[in-house]
Amino acid sequence: MLAAAVLVVAGCEGLGEDNSSTGSGPTASHGRAVSPLKNPDGTKPGLAPLTTDADKATARKLIEELSTKGRGPKTGYDRDKFGYAWMDPADGVPLARNGCDTRNDLIRRDGQNLRFRPGSDCVVIAMTLDDPYTGTIIEWRKQKATEVQIDHVVPLSYSWQMGSSRWPEAKRKQLANDVLNLIPVQGRANSAKGDSGPASWLPPNKPIRCAYAVRFAQVAIKYEMPVTAADKQMMLRQCGG
Repeated sequence: MLAAAVLVVAGCEGLGEDNSSTGSGPTASHGRAVSPLKNPDGTKPGLAPLTTDADKATARKLIEELSTKGRGPKTGYDRDKFGYAWMDPADGVPLARNGCDTRNDLIRRDGQNLRFRPGSDCVVIAMTLDDPYTGTIIEWRKQKATEVQIDHVVPLSYSWQMGSSRWPEAKRKQLANDVLNLIPVQGRANSAKGDSGPASWLPPNKPIRCAYAVRFAQVAIKYEMPVTAADKQMMLRQCGG
């Protein structure tokens, strides 16, 4: 059984336990990253750019499937309504109930040169991350935690405003812990994003923006969640639409 201890990496909604930070290194290569078009369940690492006309056409077709509506009020939103942070027993999503909490699963998925806590094959204490949002390499250490945060591609509060306030709690727990909706990224970029949709925030790394739009669309489609018309338009634009 994998150890279920907690990795100290800040979550996308202020869930970090350590407020120190570390610097980013050279430009990332996306060497291990997989295109979201070839990773529909989110179990493969990273977020590789979409570069061919054919892939961008496929991306636009996917984004066109999204329904739209206005963003509702945030009244009643609370992170706890999506379950406790990084819960392993969030049934119905990949990597659930494997004895390792969700964010450690994500670090193990996307990190390289992993170092584990002695006696554990779950808790990562050091790793190298090719950050898709900034296009830089981050040498992460547990002692300096918050340079890497786990981003909800579709923010939980955004989902609340787009209808998850009416979902069963089990479905909200799935969204919060679904690896399709989760990417380890630079903490500063994640903090800048907040609960924004694509019309208000896109990754600073421009080559990744179409892939980011595809991943946002994949999550929304899986959970039958609309996006705003402005977000859909911006997503199409990133893929040449």
